[in-house]
Amino acid sequence: MTEERTDGKPTDGTESHDPDFPPAFLSFMRQGWRDTTLPVGPRPEVPNYAKRRAALSAAFPGETLVIPTGGEKIRANDTEYRFRPGSDFAYLTGDHDPDSVLVLRPTGSGHDATLYMRPRSSRENDEFFRSRHGELWVGRRHTLTEKSTELGLPTADLTELEAALAGLAPARTRVLRGFDARVDTAVRPWDGPREEGQPARDRELAIAVAELKLVKDEWEITQLQEAIDATVRGFEDVARVLPADRGVSERLLEGVFALRARHDGNDIGYGSIVGAGEHATILHWVHNHGVTRPGELLLMDMGVEGRHLYTADVTRVLPVNGRFTPLQRQVYDIVYAAQQAGIEFIKPGVAFKDVHRTCMRVLAEGLAELGLLPVSVDEAMDDNSTVYRRWTLHGFGHMLGIDVHDCTNARKEMYRDGTLGEGYVLTVEPGLYFQPEDELVPEELRGIGIRIEDDVLVTTAGAVNLSAGLPRRADEVETWLAEQREAGPRLPG
Repeated sequence: MTEERTDGKPTDGTESHDPDFPPAFLSFMRQGWRDTTLPVGPRPEVPNYAKRRAALSAAFPGETLVIPTGGEKIRANDTEYRFRPGSDFAYLTGDHDPDSVLVLRPTGSGHDATLYMRPRSSRENDEFFRSRHGELWVGRRHTLTEKSTELGLPTADLTELEAALAGLAPARTRVLRGFDARVDTAVRPWDGPREEGQPARDRELAIAVAELKLVKDEWEITQLQEAIDATVRGFEDVARVLPADRGVSERLLEGVFALRARHDGNDIGYGSIVGAGEHATILHWVHNHGVTRPGELLLMDMGVEGRHLYTADVTRVLPVNGRFTPLQRQVYDIVYAAQQAGIEFIKPGVAFKDVHRTCMRVLAEGLAELGLLPVSVDEAMDDNSTVYRRWTLHGFGHMLGIDVHDCTNARKEMYRDGTLGEGYVLTVEPGLYFQPEDELVPEELRGIGIRIEDDVLVTTAGAVNLSAGLPRRADEVETWLAEQREAGPRLPG
């Protein structure tokens, strides 16, 4: 599709601060280049992507489906964030390049798929050295043939997409909206019922993809395990630089983990939460400008995103000086018991909400033992009360996969109000949080926040803890921390 700018900046991909190009320079740059080819072959996971597209095709016979990945996002002025492909697009194609669009056209027996992409910049024009899309700026892009060989998908030049989308019948076309404004504009929305601000039929496409993602195949589980194993190494890296006798900045620990994530995977799967002391009571603390202190706890919620974008999501709480105090251990053991009860309850066919109730019941009983509940445990657990949530705040967990909060577009009856199935992967992460300003808890509890989070696979035999490489019991955590400190810092490799 054609480049369109409304901000007055160049449309040829150059930047406002670039020098002009005199004719002699242009002529010189156009000559003397050797052509190269990329040594590509079919990726081993190509059949997995094909199966997913086939399942989506079966859900919408006779309709055209348009799934864009989105483009680079502005970080500041003319600089962009590192591009991360749209999760649903990547789930269906395996392609990681920006601006690409998957189009599934109906045939008599299913759909033909075409991947519209920006191919390698030709040496027949000046894009390869002048444009921000050119390979002297961003590296060698695939040719159409190379990309097709690698992904097992027919490909077409992105410039042909506008014509391909023109004239599509709204009542027989579904678009994954909100990722590419040019696609949203090119395919006129259907004037029928709307849901969550978009045409209901487009919403149904997003739902269908989300529900396909609920069950992980063997290859996906392998990707998750690799991301989790890298996350374990990242936690070890952090523990090895965490002093027992002095403070260090939360951002130092965040950076050490990020080094592992970039080396062993694609990136961090989400903004790392590194909460020292009372910062652990803030659920999504990502400022990370605090300092650890001996005698306090350190909560770290971090995950590596693997090279195929599947992410881990793990939380551990460490005693900075190496030992829990009796009160810290008491609270920690309550959370551990709640998590263990939830993990043991998980199996195919159990209700998602019942896993939540199982974890929360143990937390409520622990709060009662601490003398904090204003009512009985049964009253606290009643749906008309739930006063225990003052100190638990969130649910027991969520689906995990190519997104850290996976399958969020799934219908309630298939997710939050549904039952677990074999091949589901989810987190189990109960917590207790005693805010420093909470006058309903004893002073010695204020500022303590504890969450224990693991990534669990649902199998016919029950739950398998994929993140069991990190200890969970309080005594095991203490032993593990001492071992890491004794081993000393290391670089990834």
